[in-house]
Amino acid sequence: WIDFMGGSSSKEDIRVLIAGLDAAGKTTILYKLKRGEKRKTEAVTTIPTLDFNVETCKYGKKTFSIWDVGGQDSIRPLWRHHFTGTQGLIYVVDSADRQRVRKAAEELHKIVLDHEMRFAVTLILANKSDLPHALSPDDIASELRLAQLGDRTFHVQPTCATNGEGLWEGVKWLAEHVKPI
Repeated sequence: WIDFMGGSSSKEDIRVLIAGLDAAGKTTILYKLKRGEKRKTEAVTTIPTLDFNVETCKYGKKTFSIWDVGGQDSIRPLWRHHFTGTQGLIYVVDSADRQRVRKAAEELHKIVLDHEMRFAVTLILANKSDLPHALSPDDIASELRLAQLGDRTFHVQPTCATNGEGLWEGVKWLAEHVKPI
């Protein structure tokens, strides 16, 4: 499904931003995408992202340049520097971290309502959905107050980054809905 490739400059090149609070699983997801579905069971070891990571992956005829930005408090104000030209947002939420879902909602609204992100479709990965007491996709949508964001295009996909469960369904949705600018 997704293969690591070098960049190209075709109409099918898609710029994607991965954002979310720290420890949500963004970098694990990035490197699961880089490795591809055939290697989804292989473990990925990461450290907290202090700036950003960029990888290029291919899905069908689309090439994704995926920018993974760190989620710590001190780094979040820098996210906006990555918005220009972004066509797809993968927003990762720790669906088992009920104490920080409101903060996740606040940060999501800041991103989505930014003028530079007006054309970006949003895939919300409800990560860690395999853990006890994880919020359901409907609960995530409600807690993130997606209805307040107007006519934006969203999809909430439950995932488990460590084993890849649900990740490929989310990528398929993103590939079908994102449009070149």
